[in-house]
Amino acid sequence: MLIAIPDVLDPAAVTRLRALIDAAEWSDGNATSGPQSALAKRNRQLPEDSAAAREAGSLVLDALGNSPLFVAAALPLRVFPPLFNRYEGGDAFGLHVDNAIRIRRGSDFRIRSDLSATLFLSDADSYDGGELVIDGQFGEQRVKLPAGHMVLYPASSLHRVTPVTRGVRVASFFWIQSMVRDEGARRILFELDQSVQTLGHERGQADAEVIHLTGVYHNLLRRLAEM
Repeated sequence: MLIAIPDVLDPAAVTRLRALIDAAEWSDGNATSGPQSALAKRNRQLPEDSAAAREAGSLVLDALGNSPLFVAAALPLRVFPPLFNRYEGGDAFGLHVDNAIRIRRGSDFRIRSDLSATLFLSDADSYDGGELVIDGQFGEQRVKLPAGHMVLYPASSLHRVTPVTRGVRVASFFWIQSMVRDEGARRILFELDQSVQTLGHERGQADAEVIHLTGVYHNLLRRLAEM
């Protein structure tokens, strides 16, 4: 399931975050690459242990917690501390797949990467290229979203970033371990949740069918969730 999540950060939050990371020192993006990715990756990255990365990452995590659509789609158990990258002057990231297990350097924090996320931090019209291209069941999906919007997709997907030929593409990227490992089960739960929410808006949360379907959703989640 690929889903765009709008307005994870509002314009003021994007401006605040960009001021924080733009003033920081960036390094070679291959600092966090595996052997295969290192052959395909050309960009800059904010060192994950830098003060700017930690503060900016906290802003992103707070925003995720306030996004009902993200919570419903990801059912997050753990989120890898957000990282930040920038592409310019022809930078690109060739076709690759994300590592199944992500380990935070210098710590015992690790997650199974069920989902990958890219949070766009540059206005889409401020740069050319830089599309996130995801190979899915129905072919390529090309994603280039407004600043503050995020895309969530299976970490098992082959994906790439096309060369940035004008301007600068800045984004946050990270991985999520879901409470529900199986992608198909996660999709069904998400679709059920969205239908319950729609029905609740139409009929009110006290409606008997809304209450019944809410119970069905949570009982399914109890059976499927891993904690």
